[in-house]
Amino acid sequence: MTDQGQSASGTGGRAVLLVTHTGRPEATASARLAAERLIGAGIEVRIPESEAVDLALPGAHVVAGAPGAAAGAELVMVLGGDGTILRGAEFARGSDAALLGVNLGHVGFLAEAEEDDLTAVVDRIVAKAYVVEERMTLDVAVLRDGQEQARTWAVNEASVEKQARERMLEVVVEVDGRPLSRWGCDGVVCATPTGSTAYAFSAGGPVVWPEVQALLMVPLSAHALFARPLVVAPTSVLAVELAERTADGVLWCDGRRTVDLRPGDRVEVRRGAEPLRLARLQHLPFTDRLVRKFDLPVDGWRGRSSRL
Repeated sequence: MTDQGQSASGTGGRAVLLVTHTGRPEATASARLAAERLIGAGIEVRIPESEAVDLALPGAHVVAGAPGAAAGAELVMVLGGDGTILRGAEFARGSDAALLGVNLGHVGFLAEAEEDDLTAVVDRIVAKAYVVEERMTLDVAVLRDGQEQARTWAVNEASVEKQARERMLEVVVEVDGRPLSRWGCDGVVCATPTGSTAYAFSAGGPVVWPEVQALLMVPLSAHALFARPLVVAPTSVLAVELAERTADGVLWCDGRRTVDLRPGDRVEVRRGAEPLRLARLQHLPFTDRLVRKFDLPVDGWRGRSSRL
């Protein structure tokens, strides 16, 4: 293995950053197989420093953590479940690299392929036989007394939640600068269409096709007459304000990045300035992806065609 300085002064050719759930033996074995085939095809393989010891990949370049690890790379290839893919998104952020996930988890909704397809996936990468699509992200800001305390981002969702299990959170939600309602709740999820099949889905939110440009707001166990999921314009700004007399809260972004919240804090969520780039190996309709990932029953469908 070589260090980041040697990687930067390498051939200047194609490069792939490999991100792996090293806690799974099958993921480690798959990473070694993928790296061997990519290096054999003359493609530089990078691995994060935190995974170098577990992977022990001869010929791979060890790079420091995000940001910067994917600079100049064409792909961030992730071997793992959705959590590992979201970690891969952190490496890809700030670069032109597209994210390509190989699912080793359960649902793996962000993944493009399954573990059994690994050899074919590597062959497609070598041949550059993939397309890249862009997905919305979220930019998130936390304000306290009108002053910005933190700024972060999310691929799936930004959720404002209570810290103490025994106490509800009192919030006022706002859309486009106008107050909408006050909720006593466990929290509020603000999501992208990509995140509509993640936390927002488990909270009762709608499934939104990725082609739809929209933002979602989904209350968590709200005690209020008007507490339905909302779908708003992609240009809208969503805000969640903690009441002055309520419990402490916490902001979670993709279940990975957190900011502690105090009573009176304000969380603003808007469309992210930097989209997520996803590598796609096949044109699979989103309906088919839903059926496959959630194992939905479609027996009896006869494929009726419609002519409008």
